[in-house]
Amino acid sequence: MGFMKALKLARLLILILLLVVIGVLVYSSVTGWFTVAVVKGRSMLPTLREGDIVFITRVDPGEIKIGDVIVYKSPSNSLVIHRVISIVNEDGDYYYVTKGDNNPGPDTWNFISGKGIPYNRVIGRVIEVNRCIIKIPYIGEITLLLRRES
Repeated sequence: MGFMKALKLARLLILILLLVVIGVLVYSSVTGWFTVAVVKGRSMLPTLREGDIVFITRVDPGEIKIGDVIVYKSPSNSLVIHRVISIVNEDGDYYYVTKGDNNPGPDTWNFISGKGIPYNRVIGRVIEVNRCIIKIPYIGEITLLLRRES
C-alpha cells in the first residue's frame, strides 16, 4: 500500500471516529441514558489520562461498588472523577470514600462530616465492561485547549 493510500485511509478512519463521537454525544443528549465527561488532570493515571472522554451512567446508591469509578461534584461544583475505595451506609444514606488512582490518599477535602462523598453529589458511575473503562483517548484535548484559550 502506497503512502498516499495509507494517508487517505487514515483520514477516513479519523472522519468515521469523529462521526461516531458526534453520534454518541447526540444520542446521549437526546435520551439521557448517559452523559460524557472529559478527564482533566493526572489524578487517575495510568487508568485515565487528561483529554480522555468517559461515559457516565446514572445509578442508584446501592449499585455503586468498591472499585467503581464515579463522577461527583466537589464543594466548588467542579467535577471529580475518582475511584470508590470504601462505602458508608448510615441509615440508608450512602457516602463514598474516593481516591484518584495516582493520589497518595483519599479525597478527604471533599467529604461531608468525615463520612465521604454523599450520594446527592454523585453524577454517576463511569461505564465499564469487564472492569475496563470505556473511553475515547485524547479526543477531549480539543475542549481542554478551547477552555485554556478563553
